[in-house]
Amino acid sequence: MAESGSDRVRKQDLVRMVASETGQTENQAMTTVNAVFDAIERSLVANKEVTISGFGSFRVVSRAEREGRNPQTNQPMMIGARKSPAFRAGTQLKRAVGGE
Repeated sequence: MAESGSDRVRKQDLVRMVASETGQTENQAMTTVNAVFDAIERSLVANKEVTISGFGSFRVVSRAEREGRNPQTNQPMMIGARKSPAFRAGTQLKRAVGGE
């Protein structure tokens, strides 16, 4: 359902798919899709893992401070510690994508 010739599915494409599957208008589906994304984001901000059975889980991982290089000067520099969202695919999704 992505644009012709494109390997990407954009948010609007997802909205169209949800609208088609549920019989909702695109505006109603947009509200639904936004609500799901917002709920996942709020949960991650609260440092809660989000598990969607059969699909996968979202969580926050801590990345330690590390040494890197400035790509413009090639000089060593420290990259600060940070938190980052991570997704781990569930078994069902892995099988669907892998063709097993």
